[in-house]
Amino acid sequence: MERELALEFARVTEAASLAAARWVGKGDKEAADDAAVTAMRVMFDTVSVDGVVVIGEGEMDEAPMLYIGERVGMGVPPQVDIAVDPLEGTNIVAKGLTGAIAVLAAAPRGSLLHAPDMYMNKIAVGPECKGRVNLDAPVATNIKEVAKALDKLVSEITVVILDRPRHQQIIEDVRRAGARIKLITDGDVSPGVAAAYENSGVDILMGIGGAPEGVITAAALKCLGGDFQARLYPEGDEAEEEIRRCHEMGIKDVNKIFTIDELARSEDVIFVATGITDSFLLKGVRYLKRGAVTQTIVMRSASGTIRHIEAHHNLDKKPLFKDNHIKLMD
Repeated sequence: MERELALEFARVTEAASLAAARWVGKGDKEAADDAAVTAMRVMFDTVSVDGVVVIGEGEMDEAPMLYIGERVGMGVPPQVDIAVDPLEGTNIVAKGLTGAIAVLAAAPRGSLLHAPDMYMNKIAVGPECKGRVNLDAPVATNIKEVAKALDKLVSEITVVILDRPRHQQIIEDVRRAGARIKLITDGDVSPGVAAAYENSGVDILMGIGGAPEGVITAAALKCLGGDFQARLYPEGDEAEEEIRRCHEMGIKDVNKIFTIDELARSEDVIFVATGITDSFLLKGVRYLKRGAVTQTIVMRSASGTIRHIEAHHNLDKKPLFKDNHIKLMD
């Protein structure tokens, strides 16, 4: 993939972020998500790629745009897989909390795991811990291995976990091991990526979250040299249908542990995220007297380059917003 694509993709996540930010704290997660999805889809039309959405807003009959299998971009080479989450943290935006981002990953066609919108059990760590953790290992063992790799005491290790009843056993195991816990309400991409940053305050992400977010997190950690393992997690009344969809997408063994190199198979992966509200990784959208400021992180695994972009936007000069192509707010 051409390196210039990374900056084109940054414009895509910036648009989604600016659209969603208008809805922060207004209690309408559907409107926020719709604004982000619409803005991202419109901006994709300006990107010089022949893209196929492999991780998106759901199946074609569930999502009007950015659905799995949708073609995006200008229809010109290179051919790429696209994984998107226009608004990671819809509840976060609705409630005005921290941790919402607009995010995408891209890789050459056939490189990113095609996974249905279902749950996934995950563990994410940074570069120093690569090869030291295993999804099937006891929680205490993984924590001890990470502590050794980071030259920390177990009591200094921080584990991020989604605050859900299904994680009660993991929470108890972490506390019994003596590590610290940071519970989050929603949005596990940001803390998963943050595990690769020494000063982020995150050492490990554990637990069950969305499979689409898992693939996107794996793409980011591939760029950062971190490690990630996952297993799909069919659940409840939908389990049989989810397994059927996995088989249709080419995943024959739903009990398989996927490594980071199986989730993102190419050595040329691009990851881009823009803050909507403040998070482990990025500052959220700031409104000024004239326009707004966004903060974006752009990574590419082929070069190892990580760019932090602070962009100042004059919204009066952005046709996407000025001409009311998207519903920003009532």
